[in-house]
Formats: sequence, structure tokens, C-alpha cells
Amino acid sequence: MTKTLLVTPGDGIGPEVMAQALRVIDWLRAHRGLEVHLEEALVGGAAIDAEGAAISAETLAKAKSADAILFGAVGGPKWDGKGFDNRPEIAILTLRKELGLFANLRPATVFAPLIDASTLKPDVVQGLDILIVRESTGGVYFGEPRGIETLADGVRRGFNTEVYDTREITRVAEVAFDLAGQRQGRLCSVEKANVMESGLLWRETVQSMAKDFPSVALSHMYADNCAMQLVRNPRQFDVIVTGNLFGDLLSDLASMLTGSLGMLPSATLGATDAHGKRPALYEPIHGSAPDIAGKGLANPLAQILSLAMLLRYSLGRPADADRVERAVVAALEQGARTADLGGRLTTHEMGDAVLQQLERV
Repeated sequence: MTKTLLVTPGDGIGPEVMAQALRVIDWLRAHRGLEVHLEEALVGGAAIDAEGAAISAETLAKAKSADAILFGAVGGPKWDGKGFDNRPEIAILTLRKELGLFANLRPATVFAPLIDASTLKPDVVQGLDILIVRESTGGVYFGEPRGIETLADGVRRGFNTEVYDTREITRVAEVAFDLAGQRQGRLCSVEKANVMESGLLWRETVQSMAKDFPSVALSHMYADNCAMQLVRNPRQFDVIVTGNLFGDLLSDLASMLTGSLGMLPSATLGATDAHGKRPALYEPIHGSAPDIAGKGLANPLAQILSLAMLLRYSLGRPADADRVERAVVAALEQGARTADLGGRLTTHEMGDAVLQQLERV
């Protein structure tokens, strides 16, 4: 059955790295029988320029009808003056909210050929394989009330609300428990239950679920200690589940354990409906890197690995996902490197290297 993918290249290096992921799709079509229909749409700054908003109603409708979204990167200094409510990043926030994409999956994996790229000692990060599950539609980023107000004495005050209910916590924790059960069977729930009521509710709710997942060993950790432990002893973690704000910070910290943001993919999943359809969005966690946009220097591997996650979670093709991931590792083992990894390959040449390995792995 043909599935529909919405492709949104975005801004900066987004179109360049997306082009390499599309080459992989073309290879899978030709050699692995992949049946997908691709639609493309503008998001972010490109959409602001062409359509007046970071995501149009038409694009949102396409996103809702698609089986999955392959997202590039958005943003850049060109759009800094557009105002808070029409910045390029509104596109991703809107998609998360409107599609109910509540579970953000961010792996932090150290590939053996790149172990020296990490700023930590090799014996600390060797074999590192962490999955951070971040709640992505609640918490302080979406809580109400929020805003900026001027007080009677003329002082301006900005405020945001950290809020979670048991439904939001339960559904993301279920995803994390399930994934931990498929991996090493260890789940660490992260919050600040010592100083935040929302954190206390988070801990109590996740703890109450543990009895339903007897094969998973559950532990709890405060967010500040988790940040320290990620640098001190990162291999103690298997799956981490946490809220929106802490997940944002901890996943970026974990990403640098691997040596380069250009290597790390992500998936954001919604709930499965009565027809078995589950909305999902896949994107590299790096930004739009406007300083190198158009120069052919960007590392496309995070975008290609995001496609691998799409194959696994949305298209039900784990063998193809494994094949793409093996091809990436094989290319690195052969010495393929873009500038962020200390090499000289262009974006297209790195795509060439992956395609060559797809033929062999």
C-alpha cells in the first residue's frame, strides 16, 4: 500500500540535507520496493516569505492527511524581526500541537568510527546508546497563562506556566516504558519533584505505572543531577523520559556526547487512531546553520538517519531502517567525513558515500 510523505525542506541547510535523504528514498524505491507518494510544502522562513506565515492552512491540511512528515530545519537571522508570533519556529510548534505529536524521541548514539569526535574520553562514551523521550505538547512551552505584561509601576514582566496533568504524563510514559522494554529494560524518569509540584505529580504518576511494565527497571532522577550524570557517566542510561523543558535541554546536552549535532535524528509521535494511523514527524536536531547554507558543507547524515526512523516507526520497514543505518556507519568506517566531522566531503559527496554503501550492506 502506497504511503504519503509530506516533505518540508525548510530554511538554511534544510533543502541541501533533505536532497540527500530524498536520494535514499529513490534508492529504496528502485531496489527495495518502497512505495511512497511524496508531497512537498514550504515551512518556516521560506513559508513566511512566500505565503505570509510560517505554516499555511494548506500545508497544515497536507500534514494532517499524510502518513508521516519528513521535516528539514527552520529559522535564521533573516526572520528575527518578524515578531514572536510569526517566527519560523512556529511551524514546528503548530505541527506538534495540531497533530498531537506528544512524544519526541531523540537518540544519542556514539558510532564507533566517530568515538574520537566526542569531547569526552573514549572510555566514557564508547558504546553509548541513549534514547531520550521528551513530552512535547505540554509543560512550560504550552502552559497558560503566559505572556508579557506591564505592571502599574511600569515594570515589565514575562511569565510562563509549567503545567502537566496525569493524562499527558501517562501517555508519554507509556511510550517510554514500551521502548525501554524493547531495549535494555531500563527507564529513568527525570523531573524536579523536590521543588516543583508538576514534577512531584510526574514522579508519582510514572511510579504508579511501573507495575504494568514488570520487565522494565524504573528509576527517578532530578533534572540537574541528570545533566551532571550525562557528562560524568552517560552509559548508566538506557531510556530517559522527561517533560518538555528538561527534555529540550538534556537532549541537546546528550547530543554533544556524540561529537556532532550533524549526526543526530529525531522522531515525534502522536497517538494511534481508531484506523491504526499514527501522526509522526521526523527531523534532524541540528538547526538551519545559515552561516554555511548554500555552500554544500552541511552534514546530511542526521536527515538520512531521521528517514531511517521514519521507515521504522511510520512505514513498518525495520529491515530498511537497519539497512540505512548500517550504510551510514559503513560510510563513516570508510573515512567519509564532512567538515563538522573533520573531513572535506561536500553534502552531496557524503550522500554519494551512503548510497554506495546501501549497495553493499
